[in-house]
Amino acid sequence: MLPGVRFLLHGDEIRLNAELAKAPAARAVSEVRHTDKHIAMDEKPAQAMRRGKGSSLWNAVESLREGEAQACVSAGNTGALMAISKLILRMGADLERPAIVASWPTMKGITAVLDVGANVESDAAQLVEFAIMGAAFHHAVHGSMRPTVGLLNVGSEDQKGHEEVREAHAILKETQLDFDYRGFVEGNDIAYGTVDVVVTDGFTGNVALKTAEGLARFFSNEIKSTLTSGPLAMLGALIASGALKQMRERLDPGRVNGGPLLGLNGIVVKSHGGADAKGFASALRVAADLARSDFTAEIDRNLKRLTAPAAPGGASDGAASACVERDGASE
Repeated sequence: MLPGVRFLLHGDEIRLNAELAKAPAARAVSEVRHTDKHIAMDEKPAQAMRRGKGSSLWNAVESLREGEAQACVSAGNTGALMAISKLILRMGADLERPAIVASWPTMKGITAVLDVGANVESDAAQLVEFAIMGAAFHHAVHGSMRPTVGLLNVGSEDQKGHEEVREAHAILKETQLDFDYRGFVEGNDIAYGTVDVVVTDGFTGNVALKTAEGLARFFSNEIKSTLTSGPLAMLGALIASGALKQMRERLDPGRVNGGPLLGLNGIVVKSHGGADAKGFASALRVAADLARSDFTAEIDRNLKRLTAPAAPGGASDGAASACVERDGASE
């Protein structure tokens, strides 16, 4: 359980109460809001906005707007969640576009990559906003005191890349913000953990994310196949079992599950639809960490610095409540 957190669960009360009966500790800090309406995983965002009112996903986001919760977590339809969240919560002040951020296990720790799917294209101003939001996220969730940020590009030289990336690079170099801008980074720098935050457009970020997921599955299957290919290989696997377990745990996607939809007037976190209980708990922790932080104030402070310098502010702490919806039946 997350200390100090209460849960507002939206979905079928019969199914929810049956699950809560198995977990008295969770039952004690949960309230169920019944609805038998849900948005299908293959429903188009436009349809979800037209027909989604009263669904578990809609009600979860709406309770965030009404102040009943400080964060919302859903494992439902990503497009519908983004569309409904934008409709109900609206964008934060001085922000143009939302961005989805993914936490990426690397050689040096965790790197936040954004955008990974909210926008196909992004101009220079939006890339700068993503840098500001990503740094605030990494500070709040992964604990970096002064995050390092890089712009994803095809090379590290100033003249490389398209115009929007070069313009964003120039703005970030010239502006004093609450993070260290390290310039351009390349695709291999993500896995190396060269910087804490990698900024790109949603098309490129999503392709990079799916490529990494595919490679991870490929190597996992290859290792498993190789280590069970014969008696000697199986003996080697037994000897190396401790190290292999540590590697699996470090690279477990469930450990970093939970991709916030940054830029909205509220904290909305998307959990992977196939996440297990451990993975969904990770998404809840991300939501609670953001709700307890000065994440929004940090973003506002840095947005102001784009036009005028300002003194750094402090941090805050406090209890949080979470509103949870998961694929039609809350978790």
